[in-house]
Amino acid sequence: MPANSEPSANLTEKDRAFRAFVREGNMWKVVFYVCTPLALYQSLNQLFKIFDSMMASYIGASSVSSVAYLSQINLMLSALGGGLAVGASIKVSEAYGAGDFKLVKRRVSTLFALCGILGGGLLLILIPFAPQFLRFAKTPEEFIAEGTTYFILDLIGTVLNFFNSVYIAIERARGNSRRILHLNMGVILVKLSLTALFVYGFHSGINMIAAATIISQCLMFAAAIYHLSQKGNAFSFAVRSISLKRRVVRPMILLSVPVIIEKMAFSFGKVVVNSMCTVYSPLTVGALGISNNLGGITTNPQNGFQEGGSAIISQSLGAGLPKRALEAFRCILIICIAIGAALMSLTLIFLEPISSLFAGGDPEFQKMICTIYKMEALGAIPLGINASVMALLYGFGKTRISLMINFSRVFIFRVPVLWALQNFTDLGDISAGIVMAVSNIATGILAVAVGWITVRQIRKQYSI
Repeated sequence: MPANSEPSANLTEKDRAFRAFVREGNMWKVVFYVCTPLALYQSLNQLFKIFDSMMASYIGASSVSSVAYLSQINLMLSALGGGLAVGASIKVSEAYGAGDFKLVKRRVSTLFALCGILGGGLLLILIPFAPQFLRFAKTPEEFIAEGTTYFILDLIGTVLNFFNSVYIAIERARGNSRRILHLNMGVILVKLSLTALFVYGFHSGINMIAAATIISQCLMFAAAIYHLSQKGNAFSFAVRSISLKRRVVRPMILLSVPVIIEKMAFSFGKVVVNSMCTVYSPLTVGALGISNNLGGITTNPQNGFQEGGSAIISQSLGAGLPKRALEAFRCILIICIAIGAALMSLTLIFLEPISSLFAGGDPEFQKMICTIYKMEALGAIPLGINASVMALLYGFGKTRISLMINFSRVFIFRVPVLWALQNFTDLGDISAGIVMAVSNIATGILAVAVGWITVRQIRKQYSI
């Protein structure tokens, strides 16, 4: 091969079979095949967050509040990598569906290069100025004193997760959802085992919880290097395939930027809400964070179907099958609503024993968790509708509209409502639960309107 020639980009037999399955197979089977492992993966991730909170509560109530608050800030930063992975992988799936495997390889390789630039820049800027950044984010001083080192360590784990998110998105586009599930089960087991050892065995503080995260993320990163180093495969990384040409980079950036802004704004909104809730007490922030984690029991499986569904929809669209893409959306909508109804019911039925696991023996803290979550749980079905509409919008590349929905969710339906409750009522910390219910239900209603309009436009555009 000449020194400057581009590496080959071929498909394995498994990749070819999956591509045909998405184009021609029963859509219910396609959706469950791709999305069920992703839903389990999302649920396991949520489980690990819940266990993290439980272990932090063993250290102390202030520790669980610190972890809950600082984790929201790092989630805001992780939106950079997560948004890039979501937006760019949609174009990878589209090229895969269209049969342009050279373009698939260029986009995969360029995507990882962009991740390296983004992650390196973030570490260079934020690590030296971590306390100042936390104060800029309105972090309470007691959390800064206890959690600055935790934040820095968690930031390193977040940057590692940039690469892992991209790798997971690539495997998702290939239909390797079971590989994602198996790898993440291994990562989570290592993470939980190390956290338990550090907290219960060595009686360490919250910093070692973040250290356990870094070690576990390194395992996923090692798997990514191994699986993406297969020469000649369309989904492998090659330095010579990195391209800054307009045809390769521009579509990925155009889709990714709204998703990055959307995810950062959503997480920043959560940070703002946490900051506003400190007027009640630091424990209210912790209770809200735990309520969010309990809500994730319902929303994370829905997000798994959203992520897998967007890959199916974009691949179908790339193959010139828009009617099949809408069929996938219909399946995802029905499934997400069913998940919301079932898991909301289960979490409310068993709320008392579940909440006691996080309260650290503090009955007032447990009561606060239950009060907030009972309100937040009302949004489970509306958020299922929202997740399916997000899959539709991502799959058809309408990320500016998804940005509008999620921006509205926080900065129209959440922050102003909480401000009004704080300034015009004396409801106290139950306001944190009310605002979650209002924003989630209103977001679901907005998603219904957007989804209805979008489907009509797609049917008209493609004469379906």
